Amino acid sequence: MDLSNDFLEKLNSVTNKRARFVIDTILNKGYCSTQDLKDAGYEHPPRAARDVREFGIPLETFNIKDRNGKHIAAYKFGNWEEANKTNLLAKKTGRIQLTSKLKKELIARYGTKCSLYGEEYPAHLLQPDHRIPYEIAGNPKDMLNTDYFMLLCPSANRDKSWACEHCANWVQKNIEMCKTCYYAYPESYEHIAGKEERKIDLVFRNTDLPLYESITKTAREKNISNQELLKRILRYIENLKNEDSIF
Repeated sequence: MDLSNDFLEKLNSVTNKRARFVIDTILNKGYCSTQDLKDAGYEHPPRAARDVREFGIPLETFNIKDRNGKHIAAYKFGNWEEANKTNLLAKKTGRIQLTSKLKKELIARYGTKCSLYGEEYPAHLLQPDHRIPYEIAGNPKDMLNTDYFMLLCPSANRDKSWACEHCANWVQKNIEMCKTCYYAYPESYEHIAGKEERKIDLVFRNTDLPLYESITKTAREKNISNQELLKRILRYIENLKNEDSIF
């Protein structure tokens, strides 16, 4: 693998265990697949790839076939010179870590709620995150300005990482597109990772659990998903409203 000296120097400076595994695997065989990561005990490959990118090292995602012929994702080094020139994918100083002070500011503003799921979580589980991915917009000038950040629970953070990496804008890097995306501004959005979609996250707890079980049972009997059953119920209610308006 023909790599420039300054890129090799950057690669060799990384000591983070998870990022190191990705880098060494790519150096050894030209790519690191999601299966390589899972075999090594890393159950969330996009997070491992993100670790590498956070050190200012460009990665490209592409598809390969696993040992069973199934398409899976894999990572290889991106264009180091281009990444340095744009100052988006790589910065020689690496990504500025999000501080506990920023997290306190976010909690003071939003409470201990996940910005995507809208549910309360213990404060120690919530993670501050760039609204517009660092790989697209870099860091804001004011790293304590809460307008540029959000709080995410671990599963929401994984959900966002996967969606952003598989969005066409991951390559195009149109900041304006991110500004209207659910994963950046769930409070007011026009698309979900580039798709004309809308979503509502529902969580059933305590006294709501029997309702969830009833929905699940009915959906199973009709051989449809819970989501499709709820859509049918909502369509029925909407039709009743329209009929009432006639009178």
